[in-house]
Amino acid sequence: MLAAATRVFHAKGYATASIQDVADELGILKGSLYYYIDSKEDLLFDIIDRVHRDTVERLEEWLEVEGDPLVQLRAYLEQQVQAYCRDVQQVGVFLNDFAHLSEARRATILAERDRFDAALRDLLRRGVESGSMAADVDPKLTAMAVFGMMNWISTWWREDGPSTPEQVARQFTDLVLAGVVGPASGSRSDLGRPAS
Repeated sequence: MLAAATRVFHAKGYATASIQDVADELGILKGSLYYYIDSKEDLLFDIIDRVHRDTVERLEEWLEVEGDPLVQLRAYLEQQVQAYCRDVQQVGVFLNDFAHLSEARRATILAERDRFDAALRDLLRRGVESGSMAADVDPKLTAMAVFGMMNWISTWWREDGPSTPEQVARQFTDLVLAGVVGPASGSRSDLGRPAS
């Protein structure tokens, strides 16, 4: 049911999609859906909650593994980017239709987002403290940059496109890690500037 709702919401947008559209996608009567849900918003919340819960659980799974924060960050990013490519429609619904949730449901998701944000910032902070990441890495800004990059995957990645999820994950992860590790010598702020 959620897969069908995801396809419909992704194709039509939540605001214009109807319960009838979801029922048609499933090949069932509209009334049959109401056995499982009370409203169209229930479907939207379940889609968004699943995407967000999976994202948080992936990060927490890697945080439980002892080791170098840089290794943890690489493992998490590779897994998460591949998941965002595989679940591109769900992620698209999350990002495009989140505002259609009731205030209470948005608050539930935002509380989880804050937990996720804090965990990623902590991982970055530990990387700086351990010396595996550059001393001038700002955990808050870096976390926001990572979120922004990941969230846009749903707008440009296509299954029939030139890059596999694994290729996207490797490039994305290499880009982020190059940013947090920094140049072998000199300051990150000197990158791309002509020598004096």
